[in-house]
Amino acid sequence: MGRSRYKQYETCYPYLITSSIVHGLPLFAKPEIASYLIDTIMYLQSESDLKVQAWCIMENHFHMIAVHENLGKCMQSLKSYTAKRTVEYLKLKNNQLYLKQLAFSRKRGKKESAYQVWEEGFHPKQIFSDEMLHQKINYVHFNPVKRGYVDKPEHWRYSSARDYLGDSGLLPIHRID
Repeated sequence: MGRSRYKQYETCYPYLITSSIVHGLPLFAKPEIASYLIDTIMYLQSESDLKVQAWCIMENHFHMIAVHENLGKCMQSLKSYTAKRTVEYLKLKNNQLYLKQLAFSRKRGKKESAYQVWEEGFHPKQIFSDEMLHQKINYVHFNPVKRGYVDKPEHWRYSSARDYLGDSGLLPIHRID
């Protein structure tokens, strides 16, 4: 995984994570690809104790507030697995346009893959107070509203906003009141 200027220092605090698809490609607009990300997060929740407090998937990036003892390794696993599944899907659908763009994005000297799906890094920002946590949860949930996709955060399918209203979303979360 690439180096990030954002460093994780405290494992007991939640972090706001943002990770984007290269060139802003709207890969998550395809429900199959969005479900790869959701399935991978669920796997990491059950197998490596990833605790997700809020999340939102947009067409070309996602936000998540999470706690993990080794967030960097966890995110590396998430991005590696979802990248492989995404490329497999695009090959299966013969989506040459996206495959060419992902191939063009590959970093020189990177030998393990012919494609680059994710931008480098995941930009963890430590959340150190309840006030900041609530502000970041609102930031995550209001992302689709700000983009004009929905009128209310809970109307966005790929978000934990409805969990905070007592409904169940697509991912289990550690809800913060």
